[in-house]
Amino acid sequence: MKINEQLGISLRTVDKEIENIVKFDKDVPRSSDLAQSIIGLIRSGGKRVRPLMVIVGSRFGPAPDERKVWRLAAAAEFIHAASLIHDDVIDDSPVRRGDKAMHIKLGVNRAIHVGNYMSARVIELISVYSADRERYVYDLSSLVTTQLCLGEYQQLSHLFDYDVTIEQYLEKSRNKTAQLIAACLRIGALSAEADEETADQLYNFGEKLGMAFQIRDDILDFTQSSEKLGKPAGSDLRSGQVTLPVLFALQDEALAPKIRAVNEHTPAEYTDEIIAAIQNSDALEKTEALSQQYLTEAQQIIDRLSHYPAHRDLKVLLKFFSGREN
Repeated sequence: MKINEQLGISLRTVDKEIENIVKFDKDVPRSSDLAQSIIGLIRSGGKRVRPLMVIVGSRFGPAPDERKVWRLAAAAEFIHAASLIHDDVIDDSPVRRGDKAMHIKLGVNRAIHVGNYMSARVIELISVYSADRERYVYDLSSLVTTQLCLGEYQQLSHLFDYDVTIEQYLEKSRNKTAQLIAACLRIGALSAEADEETADQLYNFGEKLGMAFQIRDDILDFTQSSEKLGKPAGSDLRSGQVTLPVLFALQDEALAPKIRAVNEHTPAEYTDEIIAAIQNSDALEKTEALSQQYLTEAQQIIDRLSHYPAHRDLKVLLKFFSGREN
């Protein structure tokens, strides 16, 4: 059973709300390349985890406003989709969800403009709530303009930087991935008038899931086949991204100098050998252990929220992010 079915949420309704952001924008003709590119991206698939989390968060409040919740859920997916466009440009990734990435279809400049429009449109969309002094909506808009951009900058500034610390890696992952997931749960809860303590617990829960998710994604880059990844295994290292498995492998005194020799000019054959060496080291085991630590801490938060019926939805999310439902 799909995650949205377990949560009792219609993906068709989610997608319709997301597409409405474009369809009801009076400044963007529906027949334009801009509108069609965004709608095409939305219709290309995805599990809609972030909007689902907004809706789950709203189940922890006593007075959910369905219209508001759905608009915020759509805004969350818009932010995520915009970040994917920018990610693919930065990573020079040619494929997204089994299709050509937008910068391959439109060219880099036009793709970046689409991503920028989507980010700006979200800020405009949620600003309508500012008149109600609902300050929590700024958690979402600030992520568009600060944390997500900061995470990308941190990633770019440390390409082939083998002196980056585990703490710096975790901060980048928190900015780039975890905080948006966490904010989705929190704004959903506050939009339904949940108390601050509960909203903060949900934020912490989402952050734990987001960190585990990013770490697991870094593991998959080394363990999944090229066919499943849609790109060569070890692509992160090939492109200069020093992820957690690499950082743990660098603790091996014999392996470290070989890893440090990898740069943008390294022959593919040598990089293949280093990737195989990392796969055969204990680095992936150590990485998985840290991911499991975050998941264990997330379970502890579920236990603290067990008096809410919606804590069962958090269990569904936990199973999904742990990979048992993927």
